Amino acid sequence: MLLDLIKVFLPAVLSFTIGIGITPLLTHYLYERKMWKKKAGKGSDTPVFNKLHESRETGTPRMGGIVIWFSAAAAVLLVFAFAKVSGLPFAAKLDFLSRDQTWIPLAMLLLGAFVGLVDDVLEIRGGGDHAAGGLSLKKRLFLIGFLGLLSGMWFYYKLDVAGIMLPLYGLFPIGALVIPLAIIVFLAVYSGGIIDGIDGLAGGIFAIILGAYGAIAFFQDQINLAAFCAAVVGGILAFLWFNIPPARFYMSETGSMALTLTLAIVAFMTDALGEGEGLFVLPIVAFPLFVTSASVILQRLWKKYRGKKLLLISPLHHHFEALGWPSYKVTMRYWVLSFVFALLGLITALVS
Repeated sequence: MLLDLIKVFLPAVLSFTIGIGITPLLTHYLYERKMWKKKAGKGSDTPVFNKLHESRETGTPRMGGIVIWFSAAAAVLLVFAFAKVSGLPFAAKLDFLSRDQTWIPLAMLLLGAFVGLVDDVLEIRGGGDHAAGGLSLKKRLFLIGFLGLLSGMWFYYKLDVAGIMLPLYGLFPIGALVIPLAIIVFLAVYSGGIIDGIDGLAGGIFAIILGAYGAIAFFQDQINLAAFCAAVVGGILAFLWFNIPPARFYMSETGSMALTLTLAIVAFMTDALGEGEGLFVLPIVAFPLFVTSASVILQRLWKKYRGKKLLLISPLHHHFEALGWPSYKVTMRYWVLSFVFALLGLITALVS
């Protein structure tokens, strides 16, 4: 048990340390190259958002999510390299890069980071498919859906996953429906990435959510997967150190896409593969993400069918800002609620 705890917590500390160490270099590069949006707001049809964020969107670099995924990936590879080079039995036991537990989430983290980075660069340069710059929503959703398709096929054909776990029931067989389910989960979790928008908000919430899934994996005896989650959390904490108001940089798409895709794949890996309810508890553990996504959908439906707004502005966290809440109050209350729902989801996963 002690060795397992060290194996989990060491990557978190290592990833955090790497993130703190690389940030000065990254910050210098981002500010020197002026890697921020050149025009504030989202267009003339979002006056409330523009008023709230016009002073924050320009002059603050994007792509801060690099700190998260680079630190996590570096921690994984450093522990692996140390174990191989040193040849020490103790070091070998700390290595958590494994084909059955960490290859897939690591690949998804880096794929999401790359696609998000491309989108960020296009947005900063003002290129891409729409006026604000960057990849269009349709293209991003297509890419996310495609990655979900590949993941679902991998789980079904390579790992023989043909069902989902339900509390008090066990394995509920769904056969090849695992594949479209993966696409839906990927798109649903990615849609919650729009919670990024207030200093410290998204980072704190993702740290709590992935921390909860790390605990779920640990109690399923998926120690390598738990260590991977811890490495990502360590990278997020390093990012948060510099993202707490006033933010030195924003996470942007390279961070949010990497984290949402990683969360989706970890939810699948803590389900039938781990003989747990990783998918069932996802709406509980990641409740803030799904509420944020739902608020945007409801806002659009309300305007279409009732001719007026349901919220002053969507997503929901910006609605609270528009009501007059200071951004730090919105962030802290979201953190508190995220922690409560993460605990509730963890308890549900453990007792079911």
